Amino acid sequence: MGKGFLIAYCLMPGASFMAIKAVFFDAAGTLIRPTKPVGESYAVLAKEYGKDVPPAEIRERFHSCFSSAPPLAFPEVSSEELLGLERAWWKDLVRRVFEPWGPFARFDEYFSELFRYFSSPDSWSLYPETMETLSLLKERRIVLAVISNFDSRLLGILNGLGIDSWFDSILLSSRVGHAKPDPEIFHAALRLHGLKPEEALHVGDSREKDAAGANQAGLIGVLLDRNDRVPQDSFPKIRSLKEIVRLTEQGS
Repeated sequence: MGKGFLIAYCLMPGASFMAIKAVFFDAAGTLIRPTKPVGESYAVLAKEYGKDVPPAEIRERFHSCFSSAPPLAFPEVSSEELLGLERAWWKDLVRRVFEPWGPFARFDEYFSELFRYFSSPDSWSLYPETMETLSLLKERRIVLAVISNFDSRLLGILNGLGIDSWFDSILLSSRVGHAKPDPEIFHAALRLHGLKPEEALHVGDSREKDAAGANQAGLIGVLLDRNDRVPQDSFPKIRSLKEIVRLTEQGS
């Protein structure tokens, strides 16, 4: 399916993009990525703490556990409670990742180092087109925001990578109390910026949490499928963030 069709694609048959005033982005897998594959990072550190598991097996187990985990969202908790709840959520997830390989004697030490590792901006990198895309959208005076199923560490990561200042807001599921695909996290971003749902695009690499979730909330959901693995669905699909710029031009 040609790129021209995807760019001209409209959310509803016979409809057209109205003036797009905002673009909301997913973070991990969309704007940023781990500098090393998750399975490799988990495995290398685990071996240092006495647990030798192949990276490929950890990768598969991580994706399975992550997709079945409860939402990383904590409604109506104090800021003092929040950081502890975030850490506990990840500790439970990582513990379940290693369950098939039996007891992990030094798990607490391992998890502490793993949590610190993924807190560091050095453990993450920008996708090649991220900065150019943000710059082009800012030139068009588009409101930019992040909507991510992540925890408070993302703020330091985006700051360390030098892109936090590009965004008018950063909404974290752990803090908002709702995680994608729950419509409420999208509605929270719309309310923050005084926008109607049809005035905003949301782009991310998850079909269910980003594209479909945004559509269900009334926004224009866009699937970022860099490797063209997902069949065309009822929403636009792009292979590079830079295509978002053209999508915003459809309503101009």
